[in-house]
Amino acid sequence: MQYRQFGKTDMKISELSFGTWAIGGAWGQTNDQEALNGLARAMDAGVNFFDTADVYGDGHSEELLAKATKGKEDKIHIATKFCRAGDIHDPKTYSEESVTNYVENSLRRLQREQLDLIQIHCPPIEIIRDGAVFEVLDKLQQQGKIRHYGVSVETVEEGLLAMENPNVAALQVIFNIFRQKPITELFPVAQEKNVGILARVPLASGLLTGKFSTAHQFEDDDHRKFNQNGEAFNVGETFAGLPFDKGVELSKQLEWIAEGRGNMTRAALKWILSHEAISSVIPGFKTVKQVEDNLAAVDVPEFAEQELDKLKTFYKNEVHDHIRGAY
Repeated sequence: MQYRQFGKTDMKISELSFGTWAIGGAWGQTNDQEALNGLARAMDAGVNFFDTADVYGDGHSEELLAKATKGKEDKIHIATKFCRAGDIHDPKTYSEESVTNYVENSLRRLQREQLDLIQIHCPPIEIIRDGAVFEVLDKLQQQGKIRHYGVSVETVEEGLLAMENPNVAALQVIFNIFRQKPITELFPVAQEKNVGILARVPLASGLLTGKFSTAHQFEDDDHRKFNQNGEAFNVGETFAGLPFDKGVELSKQLEWIAEGRGNMTRAALKWILSHEAISSVIPGFKTVKQVEDNLAAVDVPEFAEQELDKLKTFYKNEVHDHIRGAY
């Protein structure tokens, strides 16, 4: 496992880490023991960073991480998020009282005395522009409840605005072969300001594994069914904003990336890691097998310049115009 400096924080984190939305809920059926086994397997392979949120299974993924990392708190870094358990448009959600409450609840579930990183969980741009929430986070940092803070954003504009606050240490962005906009507009600024970047939805909700056909049926409690067109939250969080059938069609055109790299999953993750601005890529998982498949991405061959150019052109000509939602 390789480790990368996480922006201006005091952390070096595994370049391949894991998100825990899927093991918390909203991705169909899960099994807690399998999730714990997967977390253990990841840590055995050198993963030292996990991303979660207070709303993943109403805190369940935080509780699973507490169990999995017991006794390893000083070695395993955890990033969580807040605000979506409340009304994200109400300024009161970001008040000192409210944010302190969110932080203390996460600390209790994670069984930790300090949060390594807390991220505002995709707030509206008005909240970022107002900036009062950053003053609250500064205060919690001074109190020792949090080490660092950042923002999980939906759009490049939100990311650029968030980085205007000098204490924002990290951004979490949707970034994958189907979603390349941050490369030119966001990453250079992040590098200049020494802000860490976490790449989420790296496999476009599974499209970039190449395993789906247009006939695939998702379970009712899977966001890939109930948010397929943005019915529950930002459409970009599901299939990177692509209509499912179109995404399946486009994924078939990418099968060539797997050549010499084992499969499309590993290749798609390796492509993300080819960008210097990335601190870590955070695929999700529900099984040990998925953890192992994702871990294998670090060892597959790099993309040649010619291949990178081909993927850039593919995004521009075939993908860009089909992405829905603000990004």
